[in-house]
Amino acid sequence: MTFSLIIKGKQAITVGRKLVGMSPTSTPLIQGKRDARIGQVHKHSLGGGASDCEQKNRVYGRSKSGDDSCLFLLSQTFKMAFPCRKFLKPKILTCLLAGLSFSILHLWFLRDPRFQQKQRSDGSLQVTHVAPAATSPSSPGPPCVANASANATADFEKLPARIQDFLRYRHCRHFPLLWDAPAKCRGSRGPFLLLAVKSAPANFERRELIRRTWGQERSYGGRPVRRVFLLGTPAPEDAERAEQLAELAALEAHEHGDVLQWAFTDTFLNLTLKQVHLLDWLEARCPHARFLLSGDDDVFVHTANVLRFLEAKSPDRHLFTGQLMSGSVPIRESWSKYFVPPQLFPGSVYPVYCSGGGFLLSRHTAQALRQAARHTPLFPIDDAYMGMCLERVGLKPSGHEGIRPFGVQLPGARQPSFDPCMYRELLLVHRFAPYEMLLMWKALHNPGLSCHQGHRVS
Repeated sequence: MTFSLIIKGKQAITVGRKLVGMSPTSTPLIQGKRDARIGQVHKHSLGGGASDCEQKNRVYGRSKSGDDSCLFLLSQTFKMAFPCRKFLKPKILTCLLAGLSFSILHLWFLRDPRFQQKQRSDGSLQVTHVAPAATSPSSPGPPCVANASANATADFEKLPARIQDFLRYRHCRHFPLLWDAPAKCRGSRGPFLLLAVKSAPANFERRELIRRTWGQERSYGGRPVRRVFLLGTPAPEDAERAEQLAELAALEAHEHGDVLQWAFTDTFLNLTLKQVHLLDWLEARCPHARFLLSGDDDVFVHTANVLRFLEAKSPDRHLFTGQLMSGSVPIRESWSKYFVPPQLFPGSVYPVYCSGGGFLLSRHTAQALRQAARHTPLFPIDDAYMGMCLERVGLKPSGHEGIRPFGVQLPGARQPSFDPCMYRELLLVHRFAPYEMLLMWKALHNPGLSCHQGHRVS
């Protein structure tokens, strides 16, 4: 299976492959007995074939690319079409040159990234002007200064370094956007559903698969769906390839216009910052979005099922639903990823919340959460923080059986089920490898899929 970014230039594809540990020509292997149910996977490429200009370039024996190659092609066409140009009258020659100039300008117009091509049913192209897909509005700016008074916290020196850092920088909650998507929600109505996917800079392969599968930007029965990916800057473990990852984020932002990247380090404890900054971005850039799906980049979403569920819901009423977490207690073991010391949360039970792997909320609730977050100190567990904000404004989350952030597992089975019939009625399932995401998407959209009543997930 070949995964390639739809970006300008072959260099970026090579960079992307190196970042995920693949050689420029390697293909990841798909192993495991459970894949046999879905069928054989053929190679897929996002890049498409060479353009007409590139193909005809090879005929002329030239290695140029882009506009230069097409201009060369036109000049060769002119030479071959008019071998007797020396004997033409000046007026005729002028007309021919004018026509050639018009062709060159028309070619440039079609290739210009500010214009979008749409193919009609009869094969012709409809060209419309579009706004810039992405902008880099600001530089990172000066770093937020540590709060020295945090060192006076009880038993501060006994806390893990990551918790010490969190306490020192807990007050830092406003970071500039490195990449924005200002055209994402243009129009007075906005999208019906906005998919907000939390992703790390290095996870470009996951983002590409989401763009190809459940994250496609399209309209379902007049209900437009749009997507954004939420990124921070490369984490310390990615320091050696930080420059490459920054270039990759820039390429994705320019090509797809779906990257929101802020100037804070992309770590587990900073996931809360992604949620808070997303709420601010919604208010500024996408206030008319009716509903929001927030999820990780390793979830599988049955988009059509999500839309069917939202049909009967009002964007102006409270909705916050997912896998309900009631009675969850803070983890006090310092070795745990979810460790929360009493200094951060002295209580014994978290407020009711939905698992952060994936949840749905309405425009009304997003606006209420934004107001609540302004008065709620940051917390290192992002989904529990959402529960705290809901509690502050007197709202309660609800559970939905179709949202499974812990996967789908049959009674007595040691491994999660990968049978597409188990997923056809679900809304969201966590957790999927990129190739599994593609396999499941293809299987669920196979017209020949036949499922018995016993396969239903209640």
